[in-house]
Amino acid sequence: QVQLVESGGGLVQPGGSLRLSCAASRIPFSIYNMDWYRQTPGKERELVASITRGYSTNYANSVKGRFTISRDNAKNTVYLQMNSLKPEDTAVYYCNANVMDDAFRQRTDHWGQGTRVTVSS
Repeated sequence: QVQLVESGGGLVQPGGSLRLSCAASRIPFSIYNMDWYRQTPGKERELVASITRGYSTNYANSVKGRFTISRDNAKNTVYLQMNSLKPEDTAVYYCNANVMDDAFRQRTDHWGQGTRVTVSS
């Protein structure tokens, strides 16, 4: 069974840093695109950062310059380095693994359980 397990969340003061990890198992990790999403109550889930199987990255404008997504295919793990954290970064962060079958236009998504990040003084 596919499994994505996030870790690294917690309470941090504004301006601080956290490093989130998402360990994947039972998927061909290297061919999957990996994303980090976040969600707070009453808001839509927001795509924070993405990294393709070709290591191309994209970031939401709200985190650009502060967050860095990376992946280690040998460890089947994607990371989100979060620096200069702000209270508005407070959310549950979810790991997502996805792959698109272009021929049949089918996208497969797998989700982790989420890890909570609270930025507060």
